[in-house]
Amino acid sequence: MTGLSDTARPERRVRYGVAMSLDGYIAGPNGEYDWITHDPDVDFAEIFSHFDTLLIGRKTFEAMLKMGGGGGGSWPGVKSFVISRTLKQADHPDVTIATDAAAIVTSLKAEPGKDIWLFGGGELFRSLLAAGLVDGVDTAIVPVLLGGGIPLVPSPAQQARLTLTKQRVYAKSGIVRLEYDVVR
Repeated sequence: MTGLSDTARPERRVRYGVAMSLDGYIAGPNGEYDWITHDPDVDFAEIFSHFDTLLIGRKTFEAMLKMGGGGGGSWPGVKSFVISRTLKQADHPDVTIATDAAAIVTSLKAEPGKDIWLFGGGELFRSLLAAGLVDGVDTAIVPVLLGGGIPLVPSPAQQARLTLTKQRVYAKSGIVRLEYDVVR
């Protein structure tokens, strides 16, 4: 018992966490991500500790599988939901396949738990942002200019106002991490 009534319990937040090139791409023209540099000062354990649920778009999920991710999104202690109209649940037992992104997000936000990480998927991000279901945008800006590829937000997209809540520069790699809340 936490002492909070169900009406006082804070709602889980959906945060879009993504690496992005300085010119606004989350992947290269062919979906490549080899441009994302590693910085030993990035504390991934601390970042991951805020989440217990992953939302993954189908294209990102398939890229994870190609990288040798086995279950492609199954992490210990984390529930993974892949949003897809084409994948079959029987083929991917380590994750939950969902067809209606807005419905699953609305349901997940009502459940107790940590925040929900929208992990990759510019199109999924765009649709959930338009539905008013994204609460934050966390970008790691990698100092590279790709000149083309998969944009952070594919067109057409609605305008969204953001408020900066946290920033950090990683001097070894030049990565800049920015965290924003979506203004309602």
